[in-house]
Amino acid sequence: MALDRLCSPDGSDPLWDWNLTWHTDVPELTQCFQNTVLAWLPCLYLWLCAPFYILYLHTHSSGYICMNHFNKAKTAVSFLLWIICWADVFYSFWERSRELFPAPVHFLTPTVLGITMLLSCLLVQYERMKGVQSSGVLLIFWLLALLCATVSFRSRVLLALNQPALVSVWRYTTFFIYYILLLVALVLSCLSDQLPLFSQAVKDTNPCPESGASFLSRITFWWISRMMVTGFKRPLVESDLWSLHPENRSHRVVPGLVQRWNRQRQKKAQQTEAKGASGADEAEILIVKGPQQSKEPSLLWALCLTFGPYFLISGLYKIIHDVLMFVGPLILRLLISFINSPDSPSWHGFFYTGLLFVCTCFQSLILQQYFHVCFVSGMRVRSAIIGAVYRKALVISNAARRSSTVGEIVNLMSVDAQRFMDLSAYINMIWSAPLQVVLALYFLWETLGPSVLAGVAVMLLMVPVNAFIVAQMKSKDGRIKLMNEMLNGIKVLKLYAWELAFQDKVSEIRQSELRVLKKAAYLGAMSTFTWICVALSTFAVYVLVDERNILDAQKAFVSLALFNILRFPLNMLPMVISSLVQASVSLKRLRTFLSHEDPNVTCVLQTASSVCVTKRWFPVCVFSLNVQIPEGSLVAVVGLVGSGKSSLLSALLGEMDKIEGTASVKGSVAYVSQQAWIQNSTLKENIVFGQELNDPWYQQVVEACALRPDMEILPAGDDTEIGEKGVNLSGGQKQRVSLARAIYCDRSVYLLDDPLSAVDAHVGKHIFDKVIGPQGLLKDKTRVLVTHGLSYLPQADLILVMGEGQVTERGSYQQLLTTDGAFAEFLRTYASVDNNDSGKTQCHPPNMTERLSPPNMTKRLSPPNMTKRLSPPNMTERLSPPNMTERLSLGAGKLTEADKASTGQVKLSVFLTYAKAIGVPLTVVSVLLFFTHHLLSLFSNYWLSWWTDDPVVNGTQPDRLMRLGVYGSLGLFQVFGYSLSMSIGGIMASRYLHQCMLHDVLRSPISFFERTPSGNLVNRFSKEIDTIDSVIPSILKMFTGSMFNVLSCCVVILTATPLVAIIIPFLGVLYFFVQRFYVASSRQLKRLESVSRSPIFTHFNETLLGASVIRAFREQKRFIGESDLRVDHNQEAYFPSIVANRWLAIRLEFVGNCIVSCAALFAVMARSSLSPGIMGLSITYALQLTASLNWLVRMSSDLETNIVAVERVREYSHTDKEPRSPPDPWPSAGCIQIRNFGLRYRQDLDMAIHNVSISITGGEKVGIVGRTGAGKSSLTMGLFRIIEASEGQILIDGVDISQLGLHQLRSRITIIPQDPVLFSGSLRMNLDPFNSYSDEELWRALEFSHLKVFVTGLPDKLEHECSEGGENLSVGQRQLLCLARALLRKTKILVLDEATAAVDMETDHLIQSTIRSQFEECTVLTIAHRLNTIMDYTRVLVLDKGEMAEFDSPDKLVAQRGLFYNMAKDSGLL
Repeated sequence: MALDRLCSPDGSDPLWDWNLTWHTDVPELTQCFQNTVLAWLPCLYLWLCAPFYILYLHTHSSGYICMNHFNKAKTAVSFLLWIICWADVFYSFWERSRELFPAPVHFLTPTVLGITMLLSCLLVQYERMKGVQSSGVLLIFWLLALLCATVSFRSRVLLALNQPALVSVWRYTTFFIYYILLLVALVLSCLSDQLPLFSQAVKDTNPCPESGASFLSRITFWWISRMMVTGFKRPLVESDLWSLHPENRSHRVVPGLVQRWNRQRQKKAQQTEAKGASGADEAEILIVKGPQQSKEPSLLWALCLTFGPYFLISGLYKIIHDVLMFVGPLILRLLISFINSPDSPSWHGFFYTGLLFVCTCFQSLILQQYFHVCFVSGMRVRSAIIGAVYRKALVISNAARRSSTVGEIVNLMSVDAQRFMDLSAYINMIWSAPLQVVLALYFLWETLGPSVLAGVAVMLLMVPVNAFIVAQMKSKDGRIKLMNEMLNGIKVLKLYAWELAFQDKVSEIRQSELRVLKKAAYLGAMSTFTWICVALSTFAVYVLVDERNILDAQKAFVSLALFNILRFPLNMLPMVISSLVQASVSLKRLRTFLSHEDPNVTCVLQTASSVCVTKRWFPVCVFSLNVQIPEGSLVAVVGLVGSGKSSLLSALLGEMDKIEGTASVKGSVAYVSQQAWIQNSTLKENIVFGQELNDPWYQQVVEACALRPDMEILPAGDDTEIGEKGVNLSGGQKQRVSLARAIYCDRSVYLLDDPLSAVDAHVGKHIFDKVIGPQGLLKDKTRVLVTHGLSYLPQADLILVMGEGQVTERGSYQQLLTTDGAFAEFLRTYASVDNNDSGKTQCHPPNMTERLSPPNMTKRLSPPNMTKRLSPPNMTERLSPPNMTERLSLGAGKLTEADKASTGQVKLSVFLTYAKAIGVPLTVVSVLLFFTHHLLSLFSNYWLSWWTDDPVVNGTQPDRLMRLGVYGSLGLFQVFGYSLSMSIGGIMASRYLHQCMLHDVLRSPISFFERTPSGNLVNRFSKEIDTIDSVIPSILKMFTGSMFNVLSCCVVILTATPLVAIIIPFLGVLYFFVQRFYVASSRQLKRLESVSRSPIFTHFNETLLGASVIRAFREQKRFIGESDLRVDHNQEAYFPSIVANRWLAIRLEFVGNCIVSCAALFAVMARSSLSPGIMGLSITYALQLTASLNWLVRMSSDLETNIVAVERVREYSHTDKEPRSPPDPWPSAGCIQIRNFGLRYRQDLDMAIHNVSISITGGEKVGIVGRTGAGKSSLTMGLFRIIEASEGQILIDGVDISQLGLHQLRSRITIIPQDPVLFSGSLRMNLDPFNSYSDEELWRALEFSHLKVFVTGLPDKLEHECSEGGENLSVGQRQLLCLARALLRKTKILVLDEATAAVDMETDHLIQSTIRSQFEECTVLTIAHRLNTIMDYTRVLVLDKGEMAEFDSPDKLVAQRGLFYNMAKDSGLL
């Protein structure tokens, strides 16, 4: 060989010699091999890696590290090594000059090494310039070089001891210096350099240590140890969490996906245009389109381009790991051969043991790196999807917005984004599982031949079974959607006493979910039993087809080890395919949402004139407009319901589709929506709205909007927290905050959509004078005011009268009166009733104005811009009492309670709660079945080891049939009931816990919902229940299985090799410590992650409802930043938890690898006394022990981590509950007596109302009036016991209502709320959720509520499907439906809580006339802003500052000239 001549000209030093290396008791490598292959191997590695590494460094600069002692030392060591190598070269030349003629290898190898050392020196400097703190490439190089040098080191020492005459002093000296320098270089490369200049971590207060960790620390995940130690000493808190690495932050990952997705959309648009431009006629185009279908833009491709390059690294890791998986069985085969060959040198056994240890450790490192890359990729994908959906939700056109409910869009962020994250860890199994199966079958075929096909056939039976296990849980989406609606409309549910009906609806959906889980449990049990048959069928076919087939230890236990490897991919593949199916559904939903058209930004142009609309058509709502508004003028827009007033404002905001013409606005725009949109933040933050605080201007705005008195009674003034959707403000207060926000922002053009609708007359007048009117703060601004307040019109510069989407009249007030058209006639008709009542909010439908069409056109025509604001969330709160003392503040101004993370160990009571939910008998039975299963499994494998040790007589085993029979019987008796019983127990527990939580939440008082963000509750019903449904039962099964597996392994290993008893206790203690150490941090990280998840969805919900306002104010960037911040905050808790898992796995697998190696080592040491069967059994179980112990620790940790879900679900069982009692017939007359009544919203707050005493006889009509904050709505809340009385009592027909059950009370009295709330479902369900009334009664109620004609005209009539929040009906129609509800119940007491404040005059007249005719004999209590509606009532109750000020007939109160007189005068009635 050429290499032989390279080492010695005469060939005396061969490259390889088996007798010297393998067939000997003292193995040695030849000098030639050491001087060539061993010396060149590290050089070859570095030269192969260098080009790719340099290219990577060139494109990934992290800054610049200044020269310091550390990198000087690394450079110096490399330089010295270069000198040493060249010294060897020069020495060889010197020898040659002395005619000693050294072999060519002594010239070549030092030269190659010298050049390589120079390359390493240059790499050290280039890394420093590119900001690399620790190099993996160089560490591996130094490690390889040291390992190769160590072999030479041993040989040289042995040579010096045995043949000192052959020693070359110079070469020995240089080699030992070289060896020491290699050791120093390796140690230095294990350390990390200082941070680069301008590094992000330098600016960060709490940077993630990963980027600065050394390569060794990164591959062993040692860098997280500091957090683990902290978590072990005390519970982790938010401040302990590190900042995310910039690569993982939303601001980095989201734009990447959005850009690539936009490119996909542009490509699709260009293709569409190209097709449209082709010369084909229409018929040809249709023919082409048929089969081809135009290709949708690919979201999958955008995801692949964004995250694929990083994710591909995981594929490389996976291939290496899959190959290494088969090293264990192959080494087992070699060990059994070693036992069977007494003549083999002992060192062979130790070599196999060492090789097993090294390979398993390397496999562990590779696997954990693989999972780390996968989980980080999944985390990035989730952030990117959430960010993309959020950004889209802010710009989506209103037509597209109506096609998805709020719940469905939130699901895209929660469920669908989560699916992609979960899938990322296992998606590689799509190609990895077939690869593992092919490799396993190859090795099995080599071992057992064609008999293996029998086992394969049995395994293939399981694939279709497993494919059914993961069914799509469609019911879950429906349940969460319904829960969302219920939580948003909870006040209405309680007022109507509908909790039980909706509880039944949720339970019904829940049952269908549990049926799917049960089916999965049965199929799962079958698959566990099928596995038992795999080895049995294979061995049976093998020994039966030919009696000369001997089942020896090598065949049996190598096959068992390979079958164990096969189990994982075959179990995983169907589950991954099912997950892929689910992910493809999610992908389609996301693609559909992200493909929606954005609003046309050119709809509204900047122009010189203030506002101008020319000949513009908007579908259905507004058409044929020609309007020009002078700068600085006040323009009033009036008209009937559905005439297009709000649509006109939407058009000016660019919220509608332009068909033709132009629209332009000069300057910036401020918009006050009809339904006020309020954020869950402080009052001041709501007004300032992200602008810089200018205190003098702020105070001026607050004064002008009449907010000062409200602030004075807030617990923390303007720093008081306002709940979700303004839950703790009255309608008037919300509208004034909304107006204050617009004024504070100081814009050029103000679009005001009926902002005075929800305020009292005097407040409306104050706001108009101080803000909107000719002398107000906005006097120099352009103002477009939609209003129904007639008294404001004389002060308007221009009045636009809208009718059927067109401007029917225009001009000043006087001009329109002179013209004597429809406007003048309208004024004459309503002058008597409204003329003055005006300022107040008249029939100004805050939600009605935008109603696009008269009743017969209804349905979906609500103006696009309103769809966001009309969903139930903001309507329900309108019922909240105006009285500000009801602030449910927690402490100074704090209202909502953030989700808190529990700390410390999970209490034993939580585990007991879960055990009780399963049922104690079933728990005991499950454990016994597990024990039986594993005992039989152990016996069957022992029996197999005895079978393999049977002597061979005449080429066969005489007792093989008996052995096979017993082995088969033991296998078949391994009952599969253990799996089924545990799964069914989990389902029973899940049903019980969900039902209890649903019951507890629906029974909680309204104050609970006001202080608990809906995101927290939805999180409990979705994520936590999902954990209890599917995660905890599977963890329990795996925990119990792993525990018995570990016990079985210990028994077998101790029986085979008793010496292992020396190390098992020590390793057991180590395992226990690692587990407890890990759980302390992992459990708390899980809690922190769970707690930080809710705010993402709460904020998103809030954004969806106010998207048009955010767009109008051009605040999208700030809201996107806030959303990204919340997502990153959630990932800050998630990232350490996945790294902690890797940290645990590395350490556990290392300890497990030690056990495997010790079992093999002791077996090698005791080979003379061990049979191959027992040794094969011992090593097979030892190979399983690593996985079983890992799973035991992981599952015990996961159990404690995930049982937190039970803790959180049961959390609400300890809150206050509303009392219940069975109903009985009552009331009969409707008499109400209120005696010294008072209530407060919380114990530490002042009384909202107090000392109210009145008596109302049956059939009386009583009006309740008072200024904002007087306590009107608080009295209603007390009557319905939404808030419990603090003093006094209310009697109805002589019965104290505090002694009644809430369901009984609320179902016997009726309320028509100010804001009508509908739920998604049929009209019938919305009218009669209990199905208590006949169709005839429903139609009669609809007739009296003036809806019969409309409902008759619907295709499905009573089964007409209402969208979420009833958005496909106008607000007027929804209000009439609420009236129909009241007519159906026809109770003796009816309460109207400003029920007509939000409707126009026509609807108001309809409601009032129906109430007078149909509720003639009933007691009617009406809270009114507009006094003209109650002037003909029997009596009027006037409240002031929470006390009764006056109570008498309207005429007498006017005569007394008190508060009522002043209010009537303010309203212009006198």
